[in-house]
Amino acid sequence: MSTFQRARSEEQRESRRRDILAIAAAMLDEMPVATVSLNELSRRVGLAKSNVLRYFESREAVLLELLDHAWKEWSADLPDLLTVGIGAGDPVNVRGEQFAAAVTASLAERHVLCDLLSAQAGVLEHNVSPEVAARYKKAAVANVGDLAALARVHLPELGDRADHLAASTVMVIGAVWTHARPSQAMLAAYEADPTLAGLKMNFAASLRQMLATLVAGTLARPSA
Repeated sequence: MSTFQRARSEEQRESRRRDILAIAAAMLDEMPVATVSLNELSRRVGLAKSNVLRYFESREAVLLELLDHAWKEWSADLPDLLTVGIGAGDPVNVRGEQFAAAVTASLAERHVLCDLLSAQAGVLEHNVSPEVAARYKKAAVANVGDLAALARVHLPELGDRADHLAASTVMVIGAVWTHARPSQAMLAAYEADPTLAGLKMNFAASLRQMLATLVAGTLARPSA
């Protein structure tokens, strides 16, 4: 463990925060959110846990910031993927299916984002101060707004319902990811009992189907 030297300037503080975030991000490439601990993060950073807490108030605060970063990276890539995947002149029902397919495909390699979204409400929004919670929620609202704006570009028929679709899409992504990652006990049960095997969920196939249903249902509802 290295001897702690307090960052003296705001630039040094930001540099240390970036180092902590980078190491936490590397851990998420190796393990699920549930197994990322503050003790292990501190060990890898080379600081005592109390010193890591000088820069982030909790493990959850670190992960919420990583979630926002991952979400913004996804949002930056999504416009081009939707433009390629959706035929501007196609009927609205076809574009709805294409929207669901393009969003699903955009998440194929974004396992960290999906894992963080699945833990957002039940884990990451706990053990943080009201200030951190508010800062994250404001960022999340902006991110949902960006997704809604994209939905309106390709599905203008949504109108003000695009905001509801975008928020619901994010919740569905997290829920499907959770159910598509069953425990070892459940996997053993599926393997042992063929009548249960059909309950084993494929993330991409299930997400695409659920998003297509969500888009169709949102389009069918009257505007608020």
